[in-house]
Amino acid sequence: MDSVLMFATIGALGVGAQWLAWRLRLPAIVLMLLAGLIAGPGLGWLNPAADFGELLRPIVAVAVAMILFEGGLTLDAKGLRDARPAVRRLVFLGAPFAWLFASLAARYAAGLSWESSIVFGGILIVTGPTVIAPLLRQAKLARRPAEVLRWESILNDPVGALAAVLAFEVITAFAHSESMFGAAQHLVLGIALATFAGYAGGWFIARAFRRGWVPEYMKVPVLLVSVIAVYASTDSVLHESGLLAVTVMGVFIANAHLPSVNELKRFKEHITVLLVSGVFILLAAGLNKEMIALLDWSSVLFVVIIVFVVRPGTVLLALIGTGLSWRERLVVGWLGPRGVVAVAVSGLFGARLAELGYADGAALAPLAFALVAATVVLHGFSAAPMARALGLTSAETPGVLISGATEWSVALAKALAEQDIPVMMADRNWFHLRPAREAKIPIYFGEILSEAAEHTIDLTRFGTLVTASENDDHNTLICTDFAPEFGRSNVFQVGRHEIKSDMRAVPNTLGGRAIANGQPSDALRQKQLEGWRFSATELSDAYGLDAYLSSRPRADILAVIRKSGLLFLSPNQPIKAGAGDVMLAYLPKAQPDEARATAEAAPAT
Repeated sequence: MDSVLMFATIGALGVGAQWLAWRLRLPAIVLMLLAGLIAGPGLGWLNPAADFGELLRPIVAVAVAMILFEGGLTLDAKGLRDARPAVRRLVFLGAPFAWLFASLAARYAAGLSWESSIVFGGILIVTGPTVIAPLLRQAKLARRPAEVLRWESILNDPVGALAAVLAFEVITAFAHSESMFGAAQHLVLGIALATFAGYAGGWFIARAFRRGWVPEYMKVPVLLVSVIAVYASTDSVLHESGLLAVTVMGVFIANAHLPSVNELKRFKEHITVLLVSGVFILLAAGLNKEMIALLDWSSVLFVVIIVFVVRPGTVLLALIGTGLSWRERLVVGWLGPRGVVAVAVSGLFGARLAELGYADGAALAPLAFALVAATVVLHGFSAAPMARALGLTSAETPGVLISGATEWSVALAKALAEQDIPVMMADRNWFHLRPAREAKIPIYFGEILSEAAEHTIDLTRFGTLVTASENDDHNTLICTDFAPEFGRSNVFQVGRHEIKSDMRAVPNTLGGRAIANGQPSDALRQKQLEGWRFSATELSDAYGLDAYLSSRPRADILAVIRKSGLLFLSPNQPIKAGAGDVMLAYLPKAQPDEARATAEAAPAT
């Protein structure tokens, strides 16, 4: 195949599989696996070993280096300190247990050598954040076990990769040395060099960014080039030390408290997504018949032991005495799907182990694929039924996530909170969030579209999204991005400001449904200044919907609060409400005659 066409095919398959997974709300990893297997062993379109030749290994190595750097970039020490005790147990106790038990399973069930088993066991610590998040949304798991699973996947992602890198460093040291002393010397030198190079690279980047030596638009390109430079230079001095160096560099930058760290984390959202897609397609397409033939009954036994023994046993041991109920520990122990990182690192290290003389290293990638496919399918289909059977589905009323802290949106959040509707306010401006903080409303400070928000905000708690900032385009972008998560009927935005030329406006096909009768943010701000307020009124048999509407002719009816949940209303949408329902309205400052008429018509407001 022509080289340009080959790169285009890999990109189209990888990104196309992720886009199709987004549209169908399926785990992207499953579709990427199918795409790679069809294009490679299936139809023979791709043969990475023949098509790339000697370039295949450095391409995969650089991509894995980027993935490990991004993993280190998510390992924030403050986040680890602030995590629940159960999460810290899963990191500090669960990870070593998982490494030990997975290594034993690889040795005695899959029949791998001790060297390959130890490396593979470290890799299997990782549970994929990109696989866990959609699984939790689908299962509607109760908040406490859902938080534990989500944070475990975030923190153990770099920990598992780091464990595998260290294990590989040890094996490489022994393979290149004839004596124990020489191996120890080689290992200490490798770790010292990698740590120094990673620390120095992170320090230089942090210093350059803080002092303004790099303009904003060049920060991500400079970071990208710096990661590659640290990896290549360290690896050229001492083979196999580059991966550890870039992981250390990522951890240093994550904890350097840079003012632009959230913007830097978009690094993953663009570059890393492309690399993950490409590496996964390459590795899946490279599974030839000989490699697939390595998967026999011992491989099936290995997968069964990992899923049904190692994962539950590790979690149950690590969570003893944490206060979680046995039901919560059971569901956390069952749900542990592996993701793209496990496959990418297995593919690279497996090939390098084979080059060092450990022939069974070639089995790591097929085993990783088998485990990923098994866990994604098993956990994907069983998570919701298991949560229901154990009584661990979320009983909390679906809440409202509000993006954009304005006078009107903060008043809306207060009104919802008074009705016991969970609400969270998100904004990029700390000063704008001050009224929400003073009202004890939960907040998220940062860009709601960022990767940090994806890891921090538990979207399973919310059933509705309202965007209320003064930037129409930003509101539209947020609604369009979150529509697949919430459902298009559950994303709302304040009205858009009129633009004289339709050619300059954002298309009406994008964005969310209108709220507050489609009024823009400046009109709502003016109403706040005029004394408009939110009001919640419960209907009864004596005081029905018709009486309520007739007593409030100027009201903007926003929502109906029922026992089953909250229903926001679009302009001109027919209102259906009965006794026991609460009407949430936005009312003008009452004049004396209007206030008297309302008081006579309604029992209480």
